[in-house]
Amino acid sequence: MIVRPHQHWFIRLFVWHGSVLQKIYSRLLLNLALSIGIIFFLPWYETLGIKLTTAPFSILGVAIAIFLGFRNSACYARFNEARTLWGNLAITQRSFLREAKSVLGENQSQISALVNLQTAFCHALRLTLRKRPVEETLKKYLSAEELQWVVKSQAPCQRILLLMGSWLGDKRKQGLISDVVWSSLNHHLNDLSAVAGGCERIASTPVPFAYTLILHRTVYLFCIMLPFALVTDLHYMTPFLSVFISYTFISLDTLAEELEEPFGTEDNDLPLDAICNSIERDLHDMDESEKLPEKLRPNRHYRLS
Repeated sequence: MIVRPHQHWFIRLFVWHGSVLQKIYSRLLLNLALSIGIIFFLPWYETLGIKLTTAPFSILGVAIAIFLGFRNSACYARFNEARTLWGNLAITQRSFLREAKSVLGENQSQISALVNLQTAFCHALRLTLRKRPVEETLKKYLSAEELQWVVKSQAPCQRILLLMGSWLGDKRKQGLISDVVWSSLNHHLNDLSAVAGGCERIASTPVPFAYTLILHRTVYLFCIMLPFALVTDLHYMTPFLSVFISYTFISLDTLAEELEEPFGTEDNDLPLDAICNSIERDLHDMDESEKLPEKLRPNRHYRLS
């Protein structure tokens, strides 16, 4: 995710990092080359007796803009829901630790074990959503036996929830917590499971491919044919206007592709590393740990991973 301080409007016109322009500039250059080529071949083009006007492109442009707006709204809704789920994850983790610490505050080693399991769950969810191996990261928080049991599963997050459930059940059997407290704490585990399920649903259910494909094809066909309609009236201004209109449509199409997968590592995706780091810092602070993990900050390009 790009996290930029407020900038003057003129400076923002020339921002490169975080803009989709760095992904689409080659396509815009092709459109520019096509427009220039059409200008040079205009006399030959006019002898063909084929003349495109801007009228159909005006109608088609409005239709494309409407559908791009719908698609971007749908993709942003996925992004917003994903951020809400991770916000709920942070709230649930803090509430879970607070309630556990209020009844087990004197058993510091047991609380520290719970903190490690909670942190392991966050990182396991992050890595699973990004389709990355979890073993190297989780070995910092789990015992060797727990780690081997978790990594051999197709759903590491669910295995960690089982470990947290076992931890909670042991405290109930030992008489350290009452049935009422156990029920309250177990409710937080159900909330964690719901968060993981919601994230998996978003990650495994993309925007319908046929809808994306037809809009993608229409945008690029529009941008390819546009210079032919503009060149008769605009002549040497054709490349400038054609590239500007193409930038508008192609950038919206590209931005929707990024927002559709909010758990990725693109510039406009969720900063899952930073969210996990924030949750880990909060949990260790609540556990009164002497050394907190270092806070992740945006890099020199204002990118927060």
